[in-house]
Amino acid sequence: MTDLSRDIEALARRAREASHALAALSSREKDGWLEASAARLEASKSAILEANHVDLGEARDKGLSEPMVKRLDLAEKWNDMLAGLRDVAALPDPVGEMTDVRLRPNGLQVGRMRIPLGVIAIIYESRPNVTVDAAALCVKAGNAVILRGGSEAFNTNGALAEALREAAGEVGLPQDALALVPTRDRAAVDALLRQHRYVDLLIPRGGPGLIRKCTEESTIPVVAHDAGVSHVFLDASADPEMARAIVLDSKIRQMAVCNGIETLLVHQDAVHSVLPDVLKALHEEGVEIRGCPVTCETFSEAVPANEADWSEEYLGPILAVRVVAGLDAAIEHIRSYGSKHTEVIVTRDYESAHAFVRRLDSCVVGVNCSTAFSDGYRLGLGAEIGISTSKLHWYGPMGLEGLTTRKFVLFGDGQLRE
Repeated sequence: MTDLSRDIEALARRAREASHALAALSSREKDGWLEASAARLEASKSAILEANHVDLGEARDKGLSEPMVKRLDLAEKWNDMLAGLRDVAALPDPVGEMTDVRLRPNGLQVGRMRIPLGVIAIIYESRPNVTVDAAALCVKAGNAVILRGGSEAFNTNGALAEALREAAGEVGLPQDALALVPTRDRAAVDALLRQHRYVDLLIPRGGPGLIRKCTEESTIPVVAHDAGVSHVFLDASADPEMARAIVLDSKIRQMAVCNGIETLLVHQDAVHSVLPDVLKALHEEGVEIRGCPVTCETFSEAVPANEADWSEEYLGPILAVRVVAGLDAAIEHIRSYGSKHTEVIVTRDYESAHAFVRRLDSCVVGVNCSTAFSDGYRLGLGAEIGISTSKLHWYGPMGLEGLTTRKFVLFGDGQLRE
Protein backbone atom coordinates (compact mmCIF):
# COMPACT_ATOMS: atom_id res chain seq x y z
CA MET A 1 0.00 0.00 0.00
CA THR A 2 1.36 3.43 -0.95
CA ASP A 3 1.56 6.35 1.45
CA LEU A 4 -1.25 8.06 -0.48
CA SER A 5 -3.49 4.99 -0.19
CA ARG A 6 -2.83 4.88 3.56
CA ASP A 7 -3.68 8.57 3.85
CA ILE A 8 -6.98 8.13 2.01
CA GLU A 9 -7.88 5.08 4.10
CA ALA A 10 -7.13 7.01 7.29
CA LEU A 11 -9.27 9.91 6.08
CA ALA A 12 -12.16 7.53 5.31
CA ARG A 13 -11.80 5.79 8.66
CA ARG A 14 -11.96 9.10 10.53
CA ALA A 15 -15.05 10.04 8.52
CA ARG A 16 -16.69 6.74 9.52
CA GLU A 17 -15.98 7.42 13.20
CA ALA A 18 -17.32 10.96 12.89
CA SER A 19 -20.48 9.71 11.17
CA HIS A 20 -21.54 7.86 14.34
CA ALA A 21 -21.50 11.07 16.35
CA LEU A 22 -23.11 13.04 13.54
CA ALA A 23 -26.04 10.63 13.23
CA ALA A 24 -26.96 11.29 16.87
CA LEU A 25 -27.10 15.07 16.56
CA SER A 26 -30.34 16.97 16.80
CA SER A 27 -31.77 19.08 13.99
CA ARG A 28 -30.96 22.17 16.04
CA GLU A 29 -27.29 21.22 16.25
CA LYS A 30 -27.01 20.52 12.53
CA ASP A 31 -28.83 23.73 11.66
CA GLY A 32 -26.49 25.59 13.99
CA TRP A 33 -23.55 24.38 11.91
CA LEU A 34 -25.25 25.52 8.70
CA GLU A 35 -25.78 29.02 10.10
CA ALA A 36 -22.23 29.13 11.48
CA SER A 37 -20.88 28.00 8.11
CA ALA A 38 -22.65 30.85 6.31
CA ALA A 39 -21.15 33.32 8.77
CA ARG A 40 -17.67 31.79 8.56
CA LEU A 41 -17.71 31.82 4.75
CA GLU A 42 -18.77 35.46 4.70
CA ALA A 43 -15.96 36.33 7.10
CA SER A 44 -13.47 34.48 4.87
CA LYS A 45 -14.85 35.81 1.58
CA SER A 46 -11.75 37.77 0.54
CA ALA A 47 -9.40 34.83 1.07
CA ILE A 48 -11.74 32.39 -0.65
CA LEU A 49 -12.25 34.61 -3.70
CA GLU A 50 -8.49 35.16 -3.90
CA ALA A 51 -8.01 31.39 -4.02
CA ASN A 52 -10.70 31.25 -6.70
CA HIS A 53 -8.85 33.96 -8.65
CA VAL A 54 -5.75 31.75 -8.65
CA ASP A 55 -7.76 28.80 -9.98
CA LEU A 56 -9.35 30.94 -12.69
CA GLY A 57 -5.95 32.17 -13.83
CA GLU A 58 -4.56 28.64 -13.99
CA ALA A 59 -7.63 27.47 -15.90
CA ARG A 60 -7.23 30.15 -18.56
CA ASP A 61 -3.50 29.47 -18.80
CA LYS A 62 -4.29 25.81 -19.48
CA GLY A 63 -6.75 26.76 -22.22
CA LEU A 64 -9.97 25.56 -20.57
CA SER A 65 -13.07 26.45 -22.57
CA GLU A 66 -15.04 29.52 -21.54
CA PRO A 67 -18.07 27.46 -20.33
CA MET A 68 -15.70 25.47 -18.07
CA VAL A 69 -14.11 28.67 -16.75
CA LYS A 70 -17.57 30.11 -16.09
CA ARG A 71 -18.46 27.04 -14.03
CA LEU A 72 -15.33 27.62 -11.99
CA ASP A 73 -16.03 31.28 -11.19
CA LEU A 74 -17.36 31.53 -7.63
CA ALA A 75 -18.01 35.28 -7.44
CA GLU A 76 -21.32 35.18 -9.34
CA LYS A 77 -22.51 32.21 -7.27
CA TRP A 78 -21.44 33.58 -3.90
CA ASN A 79 -24.76 34.94 -2.64
CA ASP A 80 -26.70 31.93 -3.89
CA MET A 81 -24.21 29.62 -2.18
CA LEU A 82 -24.67 31.31 1.19
CA ALA A 83 -28.43 31.48 0.75
CA GLY A 84 -28.36 27.77 -0.01
CA LEU A 85 -26.89 27.01 3.42
CA ARG A 86 -29.71 28.87 5.13
CA ASP A 87 -32.28 27.28 2.82
CA VAL A 88 -31.06 23.82 3.84
CA ALA A 89 -31.25 24.83 7.51
CA ALA A 90 -34.91 25.73 6.97
CA LEU A 91 -35.78 22.37 5.44
CA PRO A 92 -37.45 19.65 7.54
CA ASP A 93 -34.93 17.14 8.90
CA PRO A 94 -35.83 13.68 7.53
CA VAL A 95 -33.73 11.76 10.07
CA GLY A 96 -35.83 9.87 12.61
CA GLU A 97 -39.09 10.17 10.68
CA MET A 98 -41.36 7.18 11.27
CA THR A 99 -43.58 5.99 8.41
CA ASP A 100 -45.62 2.97 7.32
CA VAL A 101 -46.42 1.90 10.89
CA ARG A 102 -48.59 -1.22 10.75
CA LEU A 103 -50.11 -3.43 13.42
CA ARG A 104 -49.55 -7.15 12.88
CA PRO A 105 -52.18 -9.72 13.96
CA ASN A 106 -50.05 -10.67 16.98
CA GLY A 107 -50.00 -7.08 18.25
CA LEU A 108 -46.46 -6.30 17.00
CA GLN A 109 -46.10 -2.81 15.53
CA VAL A 110 -43.82 -2.58 12.47
CA GLY A 111 -42.63 0.76 11.15
CA ARG A 112 -39.89 2.35 9.04
CA MET A 113 -37.48 4.92 10.43
CA ARG A 114 -35.46 7.20 8.15
CA ILE A 115 -31.74 7.13 8.97
CA PRO A 116 -28.51 8.55 7.51
CA LEU A 117 -26.59 6.50 4.97
CA GLY A 118 -23.39 6.97 6.96
CA VAL A 119 -20.42 8.21 4.91
CA ILE A 120 -20.90 9.65 1.42
CA ALA A 121 -18.02 10.30 -0.98
CA ILE A 122 -18.60 12.84 -3.74
CA ILE A 123 -16.25 13.20 -6.70
CA TYR A 124 -17.02 16.27 -8.78
CA GLU A 125 -15.52 18.59 -11.35
CA SER A 126 -15.36 22.35 -11.96
CA ARG A 127 -18.05 23.98 -9.82
CA PRO A 128 -16.48 24.77 -6.41
CA ASN A 129 -19.87 25.75 -4.95
CA VAL A 130 -20.62 22.01 -4.96
CA THR A 131 -18.19 21.78 -2.02
CA VAL A 132 -20.57 23.82 0.10
CA ASP A 133 -23.85 22.55 -1.37
CA ALA A 134 -22.87 18.88 -0.96
CA ALA A 135 -21.54 19.33 2.56
CA ALA A 136 -24.70 21.15 3.63
CA LEU A 137 -27.04 18.45 2.37
CA CYS A 138 -24.98 15.53 3.63
CA VAL A 139 -24.59 16.93 7.14
CA LYS A 140 -28.26 17.96 7.38
CA ALA A 141 -29.16 14.36 6.52
CA GLY A 142 -26.77 13.13 9.25
CA ASN A 143 -23.99 11.90 6.98
CA ALA A 144 -20.26 12.44 7.04
CA VAL A 145 -18.96 13.52 3.64
CA ILE A 146 -15.69 13.04 1.77
CA LEU A 147 -15.24 15.61 -0.99
CA ARG A 148 -12.93 15.22 -3.96
CA GLY A 149 -13.17 18.22 -6.25
CA GLY A 150 -11.50 18.67 -9.60
CA SER A 151 -7.88 19.80 -9.81
CA GLU A 152 -8.99 22.96 -11.63
CA ALA A 153 -10.73 24.17 -8.42
CA PHE A 154 -8.13 22.85 -5.96
CA ASN A 155 -7.34 26.14 -4.22
CA THR A 156 -10.97 27.27 -4.00
CA ASN A 157 -12.19 23.94 -2.65
CA GLY A 158 -9.46 23.94 -0.02
CA ALA A 159 -10.41 27.41 1.20
CA LEU A 160 -14.11 26.53 1.31
CA ALA A 161 -13.56 23.25 3.15
CA GLU A 162 -11.35 24.96 5.72
CA ALA A 163 -14.13 27.43 6.51
CA LEU A 164 -16.72 24.66 6.84
CA ARG A 165 -14.49 22.67 9.19
CA GLU A 166 -13.80 25.76 11.29
CA ALA A 167 -17.55 26.29 11.62
CA ALA A 168 -17.92 22.68 12.73
CA GLY A 169 -15.34 23.23 15.45
CA GLU A 170 -17.17 26.35 16.62
CA VAL A 171 -20.47 24.53 17.22
CA GLY A 172 -19.16 21.16 18.39
CA LEU A 173 -19.63 19.05 15.27
CA PRO A 174 -16.88 16.49 14.58
CA GLN A 175 -14.61 18.16 12.02
CA ASP A 176 -13.75 14.82 10.42
CA ALA A 177 -17.35 14.60 9.24
CA LEU A 178 -16.28 17.16 6.61
CA ALA A 179 -13.27 15.79 4.76
CA LEU A 180 -11.64 17.11 1.60
CA VAL A 181 -9.14 14.95 -0.28
CA PRO A 182 -6.08 17.20 0.05
CA THR A 183 -4.23 16.42 -3.17
CA ARG A 184 -4.47 16.86 -6.93
CA ASP A 185 -2.95 13.41 -7.46
CA ARG A 186 -5.38 11.33 -9.51
CA ALA A 187 -4.22 8.23 -7.66
CA ALA A 188 -6.23 9.54 -4.73
CA VAL A 189 -9.42 8.79 -6.67
CA ASP A 190 -8.30 5.21 -7.23
CA ALA A 191 -7.65 4.84 -3.51
CA LEU A 192 -10.99 6.41 -2.59
CA LEU A 193 -12.90 4.03 -4.89
CA ARG A 194 -11.61 1.12 -2.78
CA GLN A 195 -12.86 2.41 0.60
CA HIS A 196 -16.00 0.26 0.78
CA ARG A 197 -15.16 -0.65 4.37
CA TYR A 198 -15.75 2.94 5.48
CA VAL A 199 -17.80 4.63 2.73
CA ASP A 200 -21.46 3.76 2.11
CA LEU A 201 -22.22 5.63 -1.12
CA LEU A 202 -20.26 7.24 -3.95
CA ILE A 203 -21.75 10.08 -6.00
CA PRO A 204 -19.73 11.09 -9.08
CA ARG A 205 -20.63 14.39 -10.75
CA GLY A 206 -18.80 15.18 -13.95
CA GLY A 207 -18.13 14.15 -17.51
CA PRO A 208 -18.60 10.72 -19.12
CA GLY A 209 -15.02 9.69 -18.34
CA LEU A 210 -15.43 10.25 -14.60
CA ILE A 211 -18.80 8.50 -14.49
CA ARG A 212 -17.46 5.53 -16.42
CA LYS A 213 -14.39 5.21 -14.21
CA CYS A 214 -16.46 5.28 -11.02
CA THR A 215 -19.12 2.83 -12.18
CA GLU A 216 -16.52 0.39 -13.54
CA GLU A 217 -13.88 0.56 -10.80
CA SER A 218 -15.63 1.49 -7.54
CA THR A 219 -16.05 -1.10 -4.79
CA ILE A 220 -18.56 1.33 -3.22
CA PRO A 221 -22.20 1.47 -4.41
CA VAL A 222 -22.51 4.29 -6.97
CA VAL A 223 -25.33 6.70 -7.68
CA ALA A 224 -24.41 8.29 -11.00
CA HIS A 225 -25.13 11.88 -11.94
CA ASP A 226 -24.76 11.16 -15.65
CA ALA A 227 -24.83 13.38 -18.72
CA GLY A 228 -27.96 15.39 -19.45
CA VAL A 229 -28.88 14.42 -22.99
CA SER A 230 -32.42 15.72 -22.61
CA HIS A 231 -35.17 16.12 -25.21
CA VAL A 232 -38.25 18.13 -26.07
CA PHE A 233 -40.72 16.49 -28.49
CA LEU A 234 -43.10 18.77 -30.38
CA ASP A 235 -46.15 16.65 -31.13
CA ALA A 236 -48.41 17.20 -34.14
CA SER A 237 -50.92 19.09 -31.99
CA ALA A 238 -48.36 21.32 -30.23
CA ASP A 239 -49.44 24.92 -29.76
CA PRO A 240 -46.90 27.00 -31.76
CA GLU A 241 -46.50 29.77 -29.17
CA MET A 242 -46.20 27.31 -26.29
CA ALA A 243 -43.70 25.21 -28.26
CA ARG A 244 -41.55 28.24 -29.03
CA ALA A 245 -41.53 29.44 -25.42
CA ILE A 246 -40.77 26.01 -23.94
CA VAL A 247 -37.94 25.25 -26.34
CA LEU A 248 -36.33 28.65 -25.81
CA ASP A 249 -36.53 28.40 -22.02
CA SER A 250 -35.25 24.83 -22.09
CA LYS A 251 -32.24 25.76 -24.20
CA ILE A 252 -31.14 29.34 -23.64
CA ARG A 253 -32.16 30.08 -20.05
CA GLN A 254 -28.87 28.51 -18.96
CA MET A 255 -26.83 26.41 -21.37
CA ALA A 256 -24.10 24.86 -19.21
CA VAL A 257 -26.57 22.82 -17.13
CA CYS A 258 -27.66 19.20 -17.32
CA ASN A 259 -31.39 20.01 -17.52
CA GLY A 260 -31.04 22.04 -20.71
CA ILE A 261 -32.20 20.32 -23.89
CA GLU A 262 -29.65 19.02 -26.35
CA THR A 263 -32.04 17.48 -28.93
CA LEU A 264 -35.35 18.76 -30.27
CA LEU A 265 -37.64 16.16 -31.84
CA VAL A 266 -40.49 17.28 -34.08
CA HIS A 267 -43.50 15.34 -35.39
CA GLN A 268 -43.51 15.37 -39.19
CA ASP A 269 -46.99 16.91 -39.15
CA ALA A 270 -45.68 19.90 -37.14
CA VAL A 271 -42.83 20.74 -39.51
CA HIS A 272 -44.62 23.55 -41.32
CA SER A 273 -46.90 24.75 -38.52
CA VAL A 274 -44.46 24.84 -35.59
CA LEU A 275 -40.83 24.22 -36.53
CA PRO A 276 -39.85 27.34 -38.58
CA ASP A 277 -40.72 29.85 -35.85
CA VAL A 278 -38.98 27.76 -33.20
CA LEU A 279 -35.77 27.47 -35.22
CA LYS A 280 -35.84 31.15 -36.19
CA ALA A 281 -36.11 32.15 -32.52
CA LEU A 282 -33.25 29.85 -31.54
CA HIS A 283 -31.09 31.15 -34.36
CA GLU A 284 -31.73 34.73 -33.27
CA GLU A 285 -30.45 33.78 -29.82
CA GLY A 286 -27.20 32.52 -31.35
CA VAL A 287 -27.96 28.79 -31.24
CA GLU A 288 -26.45 26.67 -34.00
CA ILE A 289 -28.94 24.18 -35.44
CA ARG A 290 -27.60 20.77 -36.40
CA GLY A 291 -30.44 19.12 -38.23
CA CYS A 292 -31.64 16.05 -40.05
CA PRO A 293 -32.26 16.42 -43.83
CA VAL A 294 -35.86 17.60 -43.34
CA THR A 295 -34.72 20.18 -40.79
CA CYS A 296 -32.07 21.48 -43.17
CA GLU A 297 -34.65 21.74 -45.96
CA THR A 298 -37.01 23.64 -43.68
CA PHE A 299 -34.42 26.02 -42.22
CA SER A 300 -31.61 27.17 -44.49
CA GLU A 301 -29.34 28.24 -41.59
CA ALA A 302 -29.19 24.68 -40.23
CA VAL A 303 -26.11 22.53 -40.77
CA PRO A 304 -26.33 18.75 -41.31
CA ALA A 305 -26.19 16.67 -38.15
CA ASN A 306 -24.13 13.49 -37.91
CA GLU A 307 -24.76 10.36 -35.86
CA ALA A 308 -22.72 11.61 -32.90
CA ASP A 309 -24.92 14.72 -32.53
CA TRP A 310 -27.90 12.71 -31.31
CA SER A 311 -26.09 11.60 -28.14
CA GLU A 312 -24.04 14.74 -27.52
CA GLU A 313 -24.27 16.88 -24.38
CA TYR A 314 -23.21 20.25 -25.82
CA LEU A 315 -23.68 22.43 -22.73
CA GLY A 316 -23.53 25.36 -25.13
CA PRO A 317 -25.27 27.15 -28.04
CA ILE A 318 -25.80 24.07 -30.22
CA LEU A 319 -29.03 22.10 -30.62
CA ALA A 320 -29.60 18.89 -32.57
CA VAL A 321 -32.99 18.82 -34.34
CA ARG A 322 -34.66 15.78 -35.85
CA VAL A 323 -38.02 15.34 -37.57
CA VAL A 324 -39.64 12.00 -36.71
CA ALA A 325 -42.64 10.10 -38.04
CA GLY A 326 -44.57 10.32 -34.79
CA LEU A 327 -44.71 9.54 -31.08
CA ASP A 328 -43.37 5.99 -31.44
CA ALA A 329 -40.36 7.23 -33.38
CA ALA A 330 -39.70 9.97 -30.83
CA ILE A 331 -39.77 7.49 -27.98
CA GLU A 332 -37.48 5.12 -29.85
CA HIS A 333 -35.01 7.95 -30.51
CA ILE A 334 -34.96 8.94 -26.83
CA ARG A 335 -34.45 5.33 -25.75
CA SER A 336 -31.58 4.95 -28.21
CA TYR A 337 -29.70 8.19 -27.60
CA GLY A 338 -30.88 9.67 -24.31
CA SER A 339 -29.26 9.49 -20.88
CA LYS A 340 -32.46 8.91 -18.85
CA HIS A 341 -32.37 12.50 -17.60
CA THR A 342 -35.26 14.77 -18.65
CA GLU A 343 -37.82 14.50 -21.47
CA VAL A 344 -40.75 16.80 -22.27
CA ILE A 345 -43.61 16.54 -24.75
CA VAL A 346 -45.47 19.59 -26.02
CA THR A 347 -48.95 18.50 -27.08
CA ARG A 348 -52.67 19.21 -26.80
CA ASP A 349 -53.49 15.52 -27.18
CA TYR A 350 -54.23 13.68 -23.92
CA GLU A 351 -53.47 10.24 -25.32
CA SER A 352 -50.08 11.33 -26.63
CA ALA A 353 -49.21 12.96 -23.31
CA HIS A 354 -50.29 9.88 -21.36
CA ALA A 355 -48.32 7.51 -23.61
CA PHE A 356 -45.18 9.70 -23.42
CA VAL A 357 -45.25 9.76 -19.62
CA ARG A 358 -46.00 6.05 -19.25
CA ARG A 359 -43.60 4.65 -21.83
CA LEU A 360 -40.45 6.65 -21.09
CA ASP A 361 -38.52 5.71 -17.97
CA SER A 362 -36.22 8.73 -17.71
CA CYS A 363 -35.97 10.11 -14.19
CA VAL A 364 -38.00 13.25 -15.05
CA VAL A 365 -40.73 13.24 -17.72
CA GLY A 366 -42.94 16.27 -18.31
CA VAL A 367 -45.87 17.55 -20.36
CA ASN A 368 -46.09 21.13 -21.65
CA CYS A 369 -43.38 22.61 -19.45
CA SER A 370 -39.72 23.59 -19.61
CA THR A 371 -37.00 21.01 -18.92
CA ALA A 372 -35.61 23.60 -16.48
CA PHE A 373 -38.05 22.26 -13.86
CA SER A 374 -35.87 19.15 -13.57
CA ASP A 375 -34.29 20.59 -10.45
CA GLY A 376 -34.63 19.75 -6.78
CA TYR A 377 -35.60 23.27 -5.73
CA ARG A 378 -38.15 23.67 -8.54
CA LEU A 379 -39.70 20.31 -7.69
CA GLY A 380 -40.18 21.27 -4.05
CA LEU A 381 -37.32 19.19 -2.62
CA GLY A 382 -35.21 22.15 -1.56
CA ALA A 383 -31.55 21.99 -2.52
CA GLU A 384 -30.26 18.94 -4.38
CA ILE A 385 -26.95 17.13 -4.48
CA GLY A 386 -27.45 16.14 -8.10
CA ILE A 387 -29.81 14.31 -10.42
CA SER A 388 -29.44 10.57 -10.24
CA THR A 389 -29.79 8.69 -13.51
CA SER A 390 -29.25 5.41 -11.61
CA LYS A 391 -32.43 3.64 -10.54
CA LEU A 392 -30.97 2.35 -7.27
CA HIS A 393 -31.31 3.62 -4.62
CA TRP A 394 -32.65 6.98 -5.84
CA TYR A 395 -33.87 8.20 -9.22
CA GLY A 396 -34.06 11.85 -10.21
CA PRO A 397 -33.16 14.98 -8.21
CA MET A 398 -31.59 13.98 -4.88
CA GLY A 399 -32.57 16.11 -1.93
CA LEU A 400 -32.31 15.26 1.74
CA GLU A 401 -34.44 12.12 1.52
CA GLY A 402 -32.17 10.80 -1.22
CA LEU A 403 -29.27 10.96 1.23
CA THR A 404 -31.02 8.71 3.74
CA THR A 405 -32.40 5.20 3.85
CA ARG A 406 -35.00 3.49 6.05
CA LYS A 407 -34.66 0.75 8.61
CA PHE A 408 -37.41 -1.42 10.05
CA VAL A 409 -38.34 -0.72 13.68
CA LEU A 410 -40.39 -3.20 15.75
CA PHE A 411 -42.45 -2.36 18.87
CA GLY A 412 -43.69 -5.30 20.88
CA ASP A 413 -44.75 -6.35 24.34
CA GLY A 414 -43.13 -9.76 24.56
CA GLN A 415 -44.19 -11.34 21.22
CA LEU A 416 -42.41 -14.56 20.28
CA ARG A 417 -42.37 -16.18 16.86
CA GLU A 418 -44.53 -19.27 17.01
